[in-house]
Parts: sequence; structure tokens; C-alpha cells
Amino acid sequence: MIEIRNVTKTYGKKQNAFVALNDISFVIPDGASVAIVGKSGSGKSTLMHAMSGLDRPEKGEVLIDGVDILKLKSKAVDKFRSEKIGFIFQAFFVQANESSYENVALPLEIADLSAKVRKKRVAAALRVVGLSDKEKQKARNLSGGQKQRLAIARAIVNQPRIIFADEPTGNLDTATGTTIEKLLFGLNKQSGGTLVIVTHDEELAAKCDMRIYIKDGKIDRLVGGKGGKK
Repeated sequence: MIEIRNVTKTYGKKQNAFVALNDISFVIPDGASVAIVGKSGSGKSTLMHAMSGLDRPEKGEVLIDGVDILKLKSKAVDKFRSEKIGFIFQAFFVQANESSYENVALPLEIADLSAKVRKKRVAAALRVVGLSDKEKQKARNLSGGQKQRLAIARAIVNQPRIIFADEPTGNLDTATGTTIEKLLFGLNKQSGGTLVIVTHDEELAAKCDMRIYIKDGKIDRLVGGKGGKK
């Protein structure tokens, strides 16, 4: 379970201060698919960064499975993320000159797993996203949709309990985007893990179990969950 309690994040100081998140609270149950919805500048990506430990709000609590990650030291947060969380971004962020295998194996190398375990897990992750035949191919030679599937394989290779996807179909055409959506929701159901999607796409958001609408750093509306306005 993910529980966000009274999280506030401010950028800048004094007259230049900007409140990106203002006293945000909600609960996400295990295994749910969740959309964080809002326009550009609404605070939705900042919220994802706070929830995942990529950014540290100055107030509030972020509890994942009962652990407040805001109280962990930097190295402990990094370890927590590497073991429990997978990330997928709009810009793919794959290593163009590395093979598909090398891209997917990177989190396993960081986790210091053996070559034998890495080989088995990478093969399984590539199989899940339909890229087994691209294992030795350089990432730069893949299509946009294949690069996003590669990014998904890299995100799931460590078998995380939570996947954060920031505009995962934003750079894709409609048909390819639909394929990626089906893959993400399929993985969510099969693994029993939690899927959190940051999006401005209402059609994509409507497919999720829970929707958190963000406006000017506050929860404007919450559908299918607990929390929000008091």
C-alpha cells in the first residue's frame, strides 16, 4: 500500500517561492492501477517524484508498505527504489549504443546480481514485452514503440512491486500507444503489483482503477480511492 500524508513541496524561497504540492493526502491499495491526471504545471510529475523518492518534499509522509521513505537516508532510499520500484518515462531513456540485453540488464548489474541470474531475468523480461528476437540489436535501431517496450522490460526486470509510468505513450502514435497501454495493464493484472501512470490523457486515465486529479498543486478530485479534499 502507498499512503501519502499531508505532503507539501515548495521550490524557491521567500518572494520566489512556488508551492508545487500543497498538503496532498491519499491512499493507493496494493495491486491498483492509478492515474495522476493534470495539465502541464499542475504538479502531477512532482507528485510522482515525491511518491517514488526521486524528490524530497519538506513536509508530510510517504509510506510504502508501512515504511516512510522520507525518513530514510539517501543510500537507503536508492536501495529501496532499486528493489521495489520500476520507472518508465515518455522519453524512453534507453542507451542507444547498447544492445537490448545490455539496456535491460543494467538494473541487475546495479543490484550486483550474478551473470547467470541476469541472463535468466533479462530473457524473461524481453519475452514478456515481445522483444526476444531483438536481444542483440542496438537500441538505436529499434522503432519508437520497440524502445518503449524495451524501457518497460528494463522497468520490470527487477520484479518491482510498483511501476511509475510518466506519460508512457506521449511520444507514440495511436496504434503503438494502445499496444503499450495493453502491455502495462496486462502486467499490472498478472503481477499483482501497483501501476501509477502520470498522464493528461483522459481516455488512458479512465482505464485505471483510481484517478487522482491535480490542479495547482492540490487534489481537485479523486475517483475510486480514499483521500483528497477534507
